[in-house]
Amino acid sequence: MSDEERFDGMFFTLAQQHSGGMVEVLDSFFNFLARKSDFYTGGGKGAAEKIVMEKFKKYEKMAYERHEKEAAEREEADRIRKEKLKKKREQEESKKIVEVNDEEADRIKAEIEEAKKPKSEEKPTAESNANGEEEDEEDKGKMKPNYGNGADLENYKWTQTLQDLDLTIPIKSGRVRGRDCVIDISKKHLKVKVLNKILIDDDLQHEIKCEDSSWTLEDGKTILIHFEKINKMEWWSKLVLSDPEINTKKVNPENSKLSDLDGETRSMVEKMMFDQRQKEMGLPTSDEQKKQDVLKKFMEQHPEMDFSKCKFN
Repeated sequence: MSDEERFDGMFFTLAQQHSGGMVEVLDSFFNFLARKSDFYTGGGKGAAEKIVMEKFKKYEKMAYERHEKEAAEREEADRIRKEKLKKKREQEESKKIVEVNDEEADRIKAEIEEAKKPKSEEKPTAESNANGEEEDEEDKGKMKPNYGNGADLENYKWTQTLQDLDLTIPIKSGRVRGRDCVIDISKKHLKVKVLNKILIDDDLQHEIKCEDSSWTLEDGKTILIHFEKINKMEWWSKLVLSDPEINTKKVNPENSKLSDLDGETRSMVEKMMFDQRQKEMGLPTSDEQKKQDVLKKFMEQHPEMDFSKCKFN
């Protein structure tokens, strides 16, 4: 604790005992000086006033400098947040072509060739989704992710990357000011209240970094909230616990986002994505493929052995 802060506790206690605020605190302080000291009379007429004004001017200047610095920092942070949100929206809406790796290129090519084939008149079964892919029992009833790998709900929408989430809440009651909004962001809980109406008050699905999360009011009509994930290796299936779930197996991660990760993390994420696509197509995962390759090599090295009756898992 610095020297200038060592009496803060005492002053806070003093302030709490004055219901009239700082004006009442100053009144009590100058009253004390008049009754219990020679502050007013000891230095001659006008000396006390001169001392008070010197100290007042000194700390007035300090207060305004701090206020202007904090205001500038808030404006800069707000500008950066808005630029980031604007850039993300432009990327989402432009639907630019992104670079794909060889595996994805082969998959896309196969899908195009499949689409050229005559369509079968057979209708998909109840166990299959619209693309004819088998849907796991646990995924039935889950929402398909929106363009940003999140969900479009009645009162708000949210999007996500592996690193963060963005929540957009339109204000249906009309234009509001920042003081009309109460946004409480904690590690595992979110509360949003506008004009005394609670829009969200629920636990988040996973924990977030409070110190790196923020909110802003855009044009008085939309609340934008940015969350930084703690675990950057998982997709959220819902924002808060009361939300409907999305099917995280259908998220569409952008390569531009993968490039932001370090080498080790990116390799792990790409492996997860590859294994997920393989499972969806009923093909072996990377680990299963390695085992099959080892077994195939062993069989080629030992042609004298009969493996026809062997069963492999």
